[in-house]
Amino acid sequence: MSEIRLAAETRTEFGKGAARRARRAGFVPGVVYGHGHAPVHLNLPGHDLMMALKTPNALLVVPIEGKDEYVLPKAVQREAIKRTIEHVDLLLVKRGEKVTVEVPVHTEGELAPGGNLLEHVLQALPIEAEATHLPEAVTVSVEGLEAGASIHAKDITLPNGVALAVEADAVVLQVIAAQAAPAEEEATEAEGAEA
Repeated sequence: MSEIRLAAETRTEFGKGAARRARRAGFVPGVVYGHGHAPVHLNLPGHDLMMALKTPNALLVVPIEGKDEYVLPKAVQREAIKRTIEHVDLLLVKRGEKVTVEVPVHTEGELAPGGNLLEHVLQALPIEAEATHLPEAVTVSVEGLEAGASIHAKDITLPNGVALAVEADAVVLQVIAAQAAPAEEEATEAEGAEA
């Protein structure tokens, strides 16, 4: 995963009024915490932050006290209607540090014929990896799976240096038989209605 550099500014004003002024100027208020440091309040460029957060678990580089630091998005607050970013909490991380995050589960391939449905029991897989080497997603093949089949966390091939942060037997995906009413019952109901 590549790092995304954001030109953040230290915030000196706090409260709703200051946050509104920052948003009008195109910034998003944020706070960086972690590693025993006092929280650092920042204004981040709104558009650049929005683009960076399109990548799951984006590794951001922001200037803090004159030094570039790595941070991961921890919590993002969005406006209810427009979905614009209102505030972001960032977690300070160090190169080589292991962190636990959730990565999206993508599928490839076609299920066995028969109108079966694929259920994502876990939309995202909890993993532990080095903060500077987080995968963007994990891909699972569902080629030829039939109804009743399931894929557990232990069945997913992870990149080197990545470990599961969930029970190995946790179900991630399962195939469900299509729910269709038998044709005989429909015919019987139709005849009963005519009588």
